[in-house]
Amino acid sequence: MKSIASASRNAAARLAVMNATNRVIGLIGGMSWVSTAHYYETLNTGVATQLGGDHCARLVLWQTDFDTITNLQRAGRWDEAGEVLAEGARSLVAAGAELVAILANTMHLVASQVVAAASPVPLVHIVEAVRDECLRRGITKLGLLGTGYTMESPDLFPSILTPAGIELLIPNAKDRAEIQRHTFDELILNRVTPEATSRFTSASEDMIERGAQAIVLACTEHGMVLKDGDLSVPVLDSTAIHVRAILAAALNT
Repeated sequence: MKSIASASRNAAARLAVMNATNRVIGLIGGMSWVSTAHYYETLNTGVATQLGGDHCARLVLWQTDFDTITNLQRAGRWDEAGEVLAEGARSLVAAGAELVAILANTMHLVASQVVAAASPVPLVHIVEAVRDECLRRGITKLGLLGTGYTMESPDLFPSILTPAGIELLIPNAKDRAEIQRHTFDELILNRVTPEATSRFTSASEDMIERGAQAIVLACTEHGMVLKDGDLSVPVLDSTAIHVRAILAAALNT
C-alpha cells in the first residue's frame, strides 16, 4: 500500500511540475477558422517539439462566428465587436486558461477590452511580438500588409512600433483595396489565387523600393500567399511570430 501511495504522490508531483511549465493556453478564434486551424496545428507541433514524448498543448478554444465580427467591422461598431471577444476571454478564463491570445491581427484593435475581461490572466499581444522580432533583427523600416483596417489604423501597429523606432510603410490605396478584397473574398475561405500572389508581391516590391527592410504579413491568413524567401527582403509572418511568443509564455522559455 505504501508503494502505491508513494507512486501516486510521485505521479502527482511530476504532473504538477509539468503543468507549471505547460500552462493552459486560451485561444480566441474564428477570425477566420482557417487561421484558427493553423494556430491549433502549429501550437501543438511546437509543444511536441519542445517537450518531446507524447506532449501536446494544454489549451481551450473559444470560437465566434466570423460573420458576426465582419458585419460589426463594416458597420464601424468596434466596441460591440470588442465585447464579443471580451465574452470569449471571460469564458476562457473560467475554463482554466492561464494566458489568452487573439488569433487575428485586426481584432487587436479591441485588445484593451480583452485585457480587461481576462485580467489578471495576461494577453499575448501579436503586435508586441512583431515589434520584438523587428528589434531582434535590427529592422527600423517595415512594410505592412494586412486587412484594410490594419493597414489604415493609426492605433494598431503605429502605436506599438513607432515608439520603438520602427517606421511603417503601407501599400497605396489601390493595392490596399485589392489586398482587402483578396483577404475577405478568398483567403478566409482557404483559397489562394495567382492574382492574389501577384498583387501581394507587387505591393511588397513597391514598399521595398521605398526603403522597407522587411515585409510583415499582418493578417493571419496572409502566410498562405507569401513566404520568407519570396522577396528580396525578409518576410515576417505575424502568425508564426505570435505562435512563438505564445509558446514562450506557455512553456516559460
